[in-house]
Parts: sequence; C-alpha cells; structure tokens
Amino acid sequence: MKTIALLVTSLVLIFALPGGAAEPKPTHQKLDVAQFEKLRSDKANVLLDVRTKKEFEAGHIPGAINIDINSPDFSQKVAQLDKKKTYLVHCAVGRRSATACNRMAPLGFEHLTNLEGGYNAWIKAGHQGEK
Repeated sequence: MKTIALLVTSLVLIFALPGGAAEPKPTHQKLDVAQFEKLRSDKANVLLDVRTKKEFEAGHIPGAINIDINSPDFSQKVAQLDKKKTYLVHCAVGRRSATACNRMAPLGFEHLTNLEGGYNAWIKAGHQGEK
C-alpha cells in the first residue's frame, strides 16, 4: 500500500512541477487579420488557401495559392513546398486551415500561421478578394 501511495505521489509531482511533463508544442501560430496583413506584406511568406477550388475561384486573397485540404493528395502537394518558408494558411473560417497546419507540421514545416476567422474575417475587415 505504501508503495502505491509513493508511486502516485511521485507521478503527481512529476506532472505538477515545472519541467515535468512537457506540454505539446503548438503546430502553428494563430493570427488576427491585422497580424496576418503585416506578415502578408512580406513577399517571402506564402499565402496558402486550403479551401475548395470552387471557393477559391469565387474569391480569394490576392497572391494566394490553392491546395484543397480535403483533396486526397493534399499531403503530397504540400510536401513539395519549401519547408523553410513561412506559410500564412487560411480557409473560410479557420477550422480547415488549423487542420492543414496540424497536417503540415509533421512534414517538417516549422513556420505555420492560421488566420483566425479565415477569409470571411479578412473580407469583413474591409479587404477585397480577387477572382
């Protein structure tokens, strides 16, 4: 009984103390529209729209490339991109782009951002899309 109590106490201390169990590293940084726009002004950064082709063609952020997160070859297509660049990933509202970042990180992408609110938030902020 003492052994079990000692084991439980040890585990509690390991996970409760700083430096115990490390929290998982986030795969991406969330940006609001203003932060996104600051990074978008740097032409070295890549705008990645992960919506469907139909959504992209209806209107998109100027300069964006389109790779649909739901396409079966999404991982193969993004694996061909330069992993050293910063990617400004977005979709319509931010859910699919978060998923895209989570799928890209294990492929070696270290600089991933997700536009909170997505393309809809960007348009609502007064920006104009292109077709």
